[in-house]
Amino acid sequence: MAQTLQRIRDMAAHSMTANTRLIAHHDLNGCGDGMQLIKVGDYVYVAHVGSSDKALTILDCADVENPQVVRQLSHPPNTHNHKVQIVGNTLIQNSEWISYLPPSGDTPPVCGVNVYNLDDPTDPKKVAFYPTGDRNGVHRIWFRDAPYAWIAAQAPGARSRGLRVLDLSDPANPQLAGSWWLPGQKDTDAERWEALDPHHNHLQVHGVIPHPNGQRAYASCTDAGMVILDTSDLNDIRYLSRINWCPPFGGYSHTSLPLPGRDLVVEVCETVDGGRERNGDKRIWLIDVRAELNPVMVSSFKAPVPPQGSPWASFDDRPLRFGPHNVHENYANGYVSERLIFSTYFNAGVRIHDISDPDRPEEVGYFIPPSPEGQAAPQINDLWVDPNGLIYCTDRRTGGVYIAEYTGPKI
Repeated sequence: MAQTLQRIRDMAAHSMTANTRLIAHHDLNGCGDGMQLIKVGDYVYVAHVGSSDKALTILDCADVENPQVVRQLSHPPNTHNHKVQIVGNTLIQNSEWISYLPPSGDTPPVCGVNVYNLDDPTDPKKVAFYPTGDRNGVHRIWFRDAPYAWIAAQAPGARSRGLRVLDLSDPANPQLAGSWWLPGQKDTDAERWEALDPHHNHLQVHGVIPHPNGQRAYASCTDAGMVILDTSDLNDIRYLSRINWCPPFGGYSHTSLPLPGRDLVVEVCETVDGGRERNGDKRIWLIDVRAELNPVMVSSFKAPVPPQGSPWASFDDRPLRFGPHNVHENYANGYVSERLIFSTYFNAGVRIHDISDPDRPEEVGYFIPPSPEGQAAPQINDLWVDPNGLIYCTDRRTGGVYIAEYTGPKI
């Protein structure tokens, strides 16, 4: 439920902030397990991690200080739908096996992409399902410019997660427009990419974001680094180059966000459970892609440090996950900047960086809500920023959705 004014004042008093302030909070009707979210008009669409029975919550945020749930959809057993994207009146959600939760009975997961009509923004109507034909399904999705949706899923005939591009010209009839996979994912591949670090050996596509020109795409390939793809012909997507920092740094490339006006890519490495010993040194990097056949790492964000007076010398000392997860992805209907980067760091909350000088990223703000009741620390997971600097962010476990305002300079 939405919180009372007094409760918000209490939460704000116990939040850690710099150039931000808490506006509102909603626990998603007690579910709380928020993942990706997007705002269109007055409505915020929140996908769920899957630890609850919910797949999607729609919040009416016309009154931003008093968000209200208007619809909740559920997911099938052993399946989660933790991503959501919208273009026009088409909403899509991934459908994937939940790998990090114990199975519930013998029901097989539903694997693919759900497609909804959103003529009524409060009542999605399912019009299609695109099956991937495997038992893993779809992880991250990118759908910002019609008609193509870029989905992380096994390419036909491949053994692990690659890229499929779906043509949603007719949303009721999704069609495969192209695919790509890491070398070695098919038995017929002449080349095979090998893990360089025995402690970080996930080699798969985590997500792909295309360049606005449609000619290139940037693939986050977990411990294989960031890959630049030639997508000028979707029937023949080709590898151009890659850059990998694992080892000596921690891998698990999560998001590769291009800043096309500056020939930069913001590269986020996800921190997983297990602390620094398991993760290694995971960072958000800035990569120069002016010479696309030779991408170069130019800098990284400094690790956040607790504010003065905190009980921890480092956020590594705080319970639960600490480290990067994702960034605001410059959605066209949201806040778009190639100099101000909003990111999530789990127990260190939302961090805001000015990258006007790409050699020296500077932290200019942060927002860390208090620990949700019964939870050892917040786990701020994903975020979306509107054109006015309102930050909508989710807690991965039980915290729900927080709405905060960035009060620093907009650049």
